[in-house]
Amino acid sequence: MYLNSLEHIYMKQKIIAIVGPTASGKSDYAVTVALRLAQGKPNKIRGGEIISADSRQVYRGMDIGTGKIIIQEMQGITHHLLDIASPKRQFTVVQYQKLANQAIEKILKEGKIPILCGGTGLYIDAVLEGWKFPKTPIDKVLRKKLEKESAEQLFLQLQKLDPKFAKKIDHNNKRRLVRALEIIHTTKETIQPLKKHPLPYTIEYIGLFPGWDTLKEKIHIRLESRIKEGMVEEVEHLHKKENISWKRLESFGLEYKYIALYLQDKLSYEEMKNSLEMAIFHYAKRQMTWFKRNKQIKWY
Repeated sequence: MYLNSLEHIYMKQKIIAIVGPTASGKSDYAVTVALRLAQGKPNKIRGGEIISADSRQVYRGMDIGTGKIIIQEMQGITHHLLDIASPKRQFTVVQYQKLANQAIEKILKEGKIPILCGGTGLYIDAVLEGWKFPKTPIDKVLRKKLEKESAEQLFLQLQKLDPKFAKKIDHNNKRRLVRALEIIHTTKETIQPLKKHPLPYTIEYIGLFPGWDTLKEKIHIRLESRIKEGMVEEVEHLHKKENISWKRLESFGLEYKYIALYLQDKLSYEEMKNSLEMAIFHYAKRQMTWFKRNKQIKWY
């Protein structure tokens, strides 16, 4: 296992990226690695700090549904980019990239190792590959029109306008589909490959994958546990107390989408649980498809 030999980490400045599908144990493992680094050679390194790479854990109040690590589980290890945005407002990959880069710089200056940990491949690649995003202006009128369409309708439009890019995008992610179509309509061109400016550090990629059968069982057990912990009540609180609309909650996908539908009486309790469990498993498959493209990842 990777933990058996961390000597190479002390030889030069590195960033560790711990990736993998949902329910693979990334958060706990990142803490274990950070603690082990703190036991290393204090004259060369002072431990590690964790930077969350999860597109939903950035939002305040979305805790149980996103599996956000709690204080006790952190074991004293500093975590960055959790609870930094309001769920009422859109938080973009561009914002994430900027804040993650700032955190990396700060951690390295303190003589520690940044540990980027999460399952949002888009966020991880944007930071570690140094994506340069096009500054295409927002067309509010067009965006409002596109947002009325379903994800399926938007994906069909994208397939016609830019079939090559359509193969790369998550066809269930309505927000990214809208943005892709907005860029195409605004620039009158297909979406061009992003320019990359990789960070000037060595990246150590660690992938966690327990196998599909085990992962499916872990997803089932975790879902049952989170429901008992109050995940349904969390979504209800976000709607009633924090004034987050049903539409907005549904846009977060997975737990928030299906529980929001259940709370609106659009799904029965059993339909909600079964559909959600299936959706989480399919999401894990999409995550693995994304990560498998990166041949630098060493899988454990």
